[in-house]
Amino acid sequence: MGFARGVQRGVRDRFNAYFGDGNRIDVIANHTFVSIDSVSLSAFGQESPQEVEDIWKPTKDFLESAKWQKKRLIQRELRAQQGLKPYPGMPHYSINSEDLAKSQLPHANDDVTEFPTILLSHVPLYRAPGTPCGPLREHWPPTPPPAGQPPLEHDDRNAISVRGGYQYQNVLNREITADIAEKVGDIRYAFSGDDHDYCEVVHKAYTSAGGGIHEITVKSISWAMGVRLPGIVMLSLWNPVDVHGNPKNGDASKTVQIKQCLLPDQIGTFLKYGLLFGLTVLLLLLRAVLITFGVLGLAPEATTSPLLPTTNTLSSSAENDKHNYNNQHTHEAQSSYSSTSSERASTLLSARAPQARTRSNFPQTDTGYGIPQQQQQGYSFPLVQHAGYNPANDDSYDDVDNEKSKGRVKVYGQPGSKAAKKKKKKKVRKGVRLGWYEFRKSLGRVVCCGLVWYAWLVWRG
Repeated sequence: MGFARGVQRGVRDRFNAYFGDGNRIDVIANHTFVSIDSVSLSAFGQESPQEVEDIWKPTKDFLESAKWQKKRLIQRELRAQQGLKPYPGMPHYSINSEDLAKSQLPHANDDVTEFPTILLSHVPLYRAPGTPCGPLREHWPPTPPPAGQPPLEHDDRNAISVRGGYQYQNVLNREITADIAEKVGDIRYAFSGDDHDYCEVVHKAYTSAGGGIHEITVKSISWAMGVRLPGIVMLSLWNPVDVHGNPKNGDASKTVQIKQCLLPDQIGTFLKYGLLFGLTVLLLLLRAVLITFGVLGLAPEATTSPLLPTTNTLSSSAENDKHNYNNQHTHEAQSSYSSTSSERASTLLSARAPQARTRSNFPQTDTGYGIPQQQQQGYSFPLVQHAGYNPANDDSYDDVDNEKSKGRVKVYGQPGSKAAKKKKKKKVRKGVRLGWYEFRKSLGRVVCCGLVWYAWLVWRG
């Protein structure tokens, strides 16, 4: 909104429209709260105040009638407590048009005693430079006095600095503070802000309430205003009065109890989050390094094996047993392997003939299909896999036949298919690439789990 001469009138008007006038009086629990727009009033204490009269004049006019307004509000409050109408009946008489602007609504003229007054101001009241703020100030606690001596009466380190600059002023002017104390009257307590930190001062120079004004500068409620421990001030009011406003306990000086309530250290909480995250990253990085150098092994991936084996490696003993039988059919096998794709297709198709599927015509062999060894030399797969399939268009048979010609392996699948090729091309990470992959993967899991947990906590409140 600005300060003093720099107050933006449009912003101030919008604030008053939404939150109420900055200059107002409220009666709460037999105490009178007087709020003043000290930010605008400060323009009166600067150079050429006549140039910005529209800024400070509303507050000056409010102060001129503050005592009279307080009395009227106290009378209204006491009548309401007694069950009477706040206002007396309206008299019936005529008012000239020229006197209409100066006429007032009728009001009770009861003899009442003022309630204790509490001043609310954004800018703290004036005090002598070096006036200490007490032990509850967070940033600069009091300077320890010499041994056996009372606390220092002048402590620049613990005090609010009495100075100002562009668009700010730490305390009100001396003249403005004196004018407020006189015009409002009977100020027992004053609450201010602006400094963001706690400060407690007794202004003995202003005898507004007899023993001086007890002012408390309230801490900021936001952790982003330069304080690690934001806080509020809890105010307890107790002032039973009679029909004229006199305190029943006979003492109006002890009607208020004050307690500062600190909020959690939000910055400290965020720092703990940061330290925990840094420790987590360090541990994950250490794990990735150990995996890179082979100190820490990876857990074997879970694999699912098929019900029937797709590869059958023949042992040396099995090869010796069938060596003689294979020699007898060498010519047939060579001619079968050297045939073209169309010949293999015709052979496969002929195998599907009814006589080829009659198992009773062939002796049982160790392959379990009831087909002679010599006829199975041309087949790499169960016959059911050839249904509706043209092997002449698939080059994968060449790879199978080459392996079979070498006597290495019998395959009951399609090792040359696209799935097998993709499996062969699977990336094998080693060294730094393996460590970086493991670090990224583990860090992603931790971050995802942490975000889910944090969202759940926020949702639960």
